[in-house]
Amino acid sequence: MNHAHPIDSEDALEKQKEQQLNAESGSVAATQGSHTIHCLTVIGTIEGHNFAPDNQKTTKYEHVIPQLVDIEEDPDIEALLVILNTVGGDVEAGLALAELIAGISKPSATLVLGGGHSIGIPLAVSARRSFIVPTATMTVHPVRHSGMVLGVPQTMRYFEQMQERIVSFVSGHSKISAERFVALMHNTGELVMDMGTVLNGQQAVEEGLIDSLGGIGDALNYLYGEIDEGKRRHRR
Repeated sequence: MNHAHPIDSEDALEKQKEQQLNAESGSVAATQGSHTIHCLTVIGTIEGHNFAPDNQKTTKYEHVIPQLVDIEEDPDIEALLVILNTVGGDVEAGLALAELIAGISKPSATLVLGGGHSIGIPLAVSARRSFIVPTATMTVHPVRHSGMVLGVPQTMRYFEQMQERIVSFVSGHSKISAERFVALMHNTGELVMDMGTVLNGQQAVEEGLIDSLGGIGDALNYLYGEIDEGKRRHRR
């Protein structure tokens, strides 16, 4: 009768935990390349304090926050790669995640695949360098709210302040000016039922919203270069 070696059993258990993490959080704890990079995915709707409908794919911010803390604290993780394909979602949750990513002290990059819409835009520009594939799109539009809204000056001012926070973050973490970003938000000639602008990958780069056109290889090469440069500076 064969008995499993204890080390083999531990390895299998760790592999099972890793697969469960990947399935539940959409993350890869550490890639197996020449450097240790944590891959975090933001997909579907960014879920905040309220539950999204059951038939929607979601990224839950309460799952992502501890991952970002762990990435910052773990000495074995050398860099962060965030892959985005999101329709947007909860504004405050999206901004909270964007601020955390922007505060990571390690090399970081974002890659927009498919879509980086609405509150996904602050997330797309939050890392040290942003990439987008040519076929991806980004929809820029004013802050929206679903459900009942009280039509009083305080409510209107709240929406204005929220929009100002988004504009300030995006213009502060990309090459687009606040004035140009607001103009794209308030464009009335493109979307049939709404104000706003849809940018493809090339247009997002031309507007200064995203740093570079590129794919997964470009993003990883950037991170590898930043890690190697950091090690060279440390040895001097």
